[in-house]
Amino acid sequence: MADSTVASPRSSVPSHEDRPVYVIGGGPGGLAAAYALRARGVRAVVLEKSDRVGASWRRHYDRLRLHTTRRLSALPGLPIPRSFGRWVARDNVVRYLEKYAEHHRLEIVTGVEVSRVEPAPDNTGWLLRASGGRELTGSAVVVATGFNHTPRVPAWPGRDTYSGVFLHAREYRDARPYAGRDVLVVGVGNTGAEIAVDLVEGGAARVRLSVRTAPHILRRSTLGWAAQFTGILVRRLPVRLVDALAGPLAGPLAGPLARISVPDLSAHGLPRPATGLYSRVTEGAIPVQDVGLVKAVRKGKVEVVAAVERFENGTVVLADGNRIESEVVIAATGYQRALEGLVGHLDVLDCRGRPVVHGGRSPRNAPDLYFTGFTNPISGMLRELALDAQKIARTVARRAERRRAARGRAERGRAAR
Repeated sequence: MADSTVASPRSSVPSHEDRPVYVIGGGPGGLAAAYALRARGVRAVVLEKSDRVGASWRRHYDRLRLHTTRRLSALPGLPIPRSFGRWVARDNVVRYLEKYAEHHRLEIVTGVEVSRVEPAPDNTGWLLRASGGRELTGSAVVVATGFNHTPRVPAWPGRDTYSGVFLHAREYRDARPYAGRDVLVVGVGNTGAEIAVDLVEGGAARVRLSVRTAPHILRRSTLGWAAQFTGILVRRLPVRLVDALAGPLAGPLAGPLARISVPDLSAHGLPRPATGLYSRVTEGAIPVQDVGLVKAVRKGKVEVVAAVERFENGTVVLADGNRIESEVVIAATGYQRALEGLVGHLDVLDCRGRPVVHGGRSPRNAPDLYFTGFTNPISGMLRELALDAQKIARTVARRAERRRAARGRAERGRAAR
């Protein structure tokens, strides 16, 4: 069944050009793409499964602030208000996204979850199967369902026997429920690091941080110079050169950026990583932006422990054989993109479930299918979403113009016969 409340056709049998571009996801990437498309005269309809835009941002923990600067985090067509400060708080990011959708009068339909994208029956454009039995046909599709889509929890043996409180970081809001308690945070990405600091400041009795692979840690800003600025400057440089500058090695051989950025925490169980910073980025591991972790580790308020191996008899067994009897375990173990059900059948994902292309490029076997927000660049996610939106809009508009020109030539040829 076609849903006329989502996209009303201009005729009973709409042509490819009459169909809108459907944008799946009402987060920053989806909103930016919708605006950029409309700015080029292309109708874009955002389909958001929740009841409001920015759903994933609303679920983040309370203390979260952007690690990228306000000026370099704005989406196309609307700056972030100066009053939000240099490092924008989570609630203000949500306010900005709401304002963005309102300011640009974006066409957004909430409460619609797309479950599958297929080639349209006439082999032009795409058919979207959505909640409520909807079948929507679009000239193109932009998938912007988000980097942090589905919580990932390792299949630790014995976890179902753990009698303490267990939660994924997605469920964490603030430290109040854990005041006076012994808490183990598993995972030392930006989320795990910030939650550990939040717990210390919120009065947890003991905070331990389980680390499998030592992270690269950078100051969010040094003497006013944001780490994001460096990320932008080095992004196009050779990986080996950036690795050398950042310094993968400990001691006097550590690179200049590493020595300037943070002290060596090896004595506290957090050595400098053995692999290069940019090599890790290309594998999907973004450096940890320090917003208090270094100080907390040096003062012993956050204790670094080995990786979690399993749960046994109410205890957490670590890779080094030690056992921990924490009252609470918070798994800051990341997210899955969860694109397999949506587009996995189209052969457009790599072996890790990530799109094979992003931005203004479509997979060779799936023209007019675009992806945004599935990379985690060193130069800043929101900045790259803004750039991707412009690239997608430019490509979509160019392809539409070519189709119109071809159709005009065909009509002129028929008229001349």
